[in-house]
Amino acid sequence: MIRLLAFGGYVFQSATAIALIFATSHLLPPASYTSFSLALASSQLLCVFMFEWLQLAGVRFLAAADREDAARLRSSLFAAGLLSTVVLVSVGSAASLIGTLAPRVVALGLAIAVLQGLTDMYFMAIRVSDRLGTAAVLLILRASLLLVGAVAGASIHGTAEATLLGIVAGHATSLIAGLLAHRMPLRSVPHRTMLTDWVDFSRYGMLAAGASVIHLSVPVMLRFIIVGSLGASAATATAAFLMAIDLLQRPFAVLMAAIHSVSYPEVVVQFERGTDHEARQATSRFVDFILCATTVMLGGLIGFLPDASRLFVPADLLMDFLAVAPAATVFYFLHTHLQATLAVIPHLRKSATRLVVVATCQLALVSVVSSIAAVMGLSTAAQIASAAVATAIVMLCDSGPIIRFGVIPSWLLLGQSVIVAILIGAFAAAPSEPVLWLVGKIVVSAMAVVLVAWQGQFLSARRLDQGPAPIDPLR
Repeated sequence: MIRLLAFGGYVFQSATAIALIFATSHLLPPASYTSFSLALASSQLLCVFMFEWLQLAGVRFLAAADREDAARLRSSLFAAGLLSTVVLVSVGSAASLIGTLAPRVVALGLAIAVLQGLTDMYFMAIRVSDRLGTAAVLLILRASLLLVGAVAGASIHGTAEATLLGIVAGHATSLIAGLLAHRMPLRSVPHRTMLTDWVDFSRYGMLAAGASVIHLSVPVMLRFIIVGSLGASAATATAAFLMAIDLLQRPFAVLMAAIHSVSYPEVVVQFERGTDHEARQATSRFVDFILCATTVMLGGLIGFLPDASRLFVPADLLMDFLAVAPAATVFYFLHTHLQATLAVIPHLRKSATRLVVVATCQLALVSVVSSIAAVMGLSTAAQIASAAVATAIVMLCDSGPIIRFGVIPSWLLLGQSVIVAILIGAFAAAPSEPVLWLVGKIVVSAMAVVLVAWQGQFLSARRLDQGPAPIDPLR
């Protein structure tokens, strides 16, 4: 039940993120929504740039640490987080002098980056301290507060600044709630020991976070390339494209975060403490969960985008949104697997340099291909599709480590997921009126998803074959 609650918390977070995008797109005029979208995307990039290395290091080191070592590592981790806050505010303020966004928007974006980074760190520490249920409740609370704050700011003032201020208030309130909900034991750490911990964190965490920053830069770069190709006169098409990019990245990102939250610490423990056979089993089950869940989600997004768009997307953006949404969905599906699925083994082995190289290759190839598509005057959907093709090429080149490690997916489960995804995706061509048709599509899709989840038993306690296993010389 705790795993189900944790997974439900991330699903709720995804739903509220989608609702936030729909609501702000209705409440803000196109120009204000464009400023809000760019500021929010930039704040996410800064957050990843300054705090992701600590989150990655925290999960990797805390998950397998005993109580005494965990207290020391948490103290060193939070001290590094405060130092990152100081650096982020200083560097971000200086960089804003050459930017085009208004100073108030920049200040609010920096505040969002800092508060989100600190809150994510604290919630992560709660999660890996065997408090998965507490972390799930806090995530639900934060998602609700962010939605209420953003909608309140947009509805009362109708500006990007007010909307961003609502998000700042949501993050601050949820951080306070986390501090009150769970006080984690810390201990005084000598400066030399803390520096040693920071070196260990940085050797793996900074390079791994650098790869995350580069991966996150790919859709940001795609934004600027396509917005530049559309020009200032195409305000409606630009807002529709940004809405699709903002909306469709969230389901995959949050689903992946949910799966990592529920299953990845167990994979780390088996890799560090278990046999090679147990590590392969845990990793294969983890990859099965990722592949099946994201495949079904891909089909669901494609199948129900027309219905959801007619209900929630502003009428003046609807046609442009529907034109680019399928390509954006496929791009984020591939982007997620390159960033997370194929990176599992390098993360476990702390091969962070490889992560950076792969991310750099994706950024370079996507930038070149999408720029060429823009120069050729191709449509927005074609430019996004070219970015998806470039990502797929990088995926093929990066599949070596996971194959050599011996991760074997369950082909039966994966095949069932593909069939379910095709079935649900085909509902895009089915009528939704009268309402009974729409209800029928939802019921059939829900039954198919439940069938896959039941077959996979992904949220149940993992059972390992305890028989003897050979030693892997690559380990």
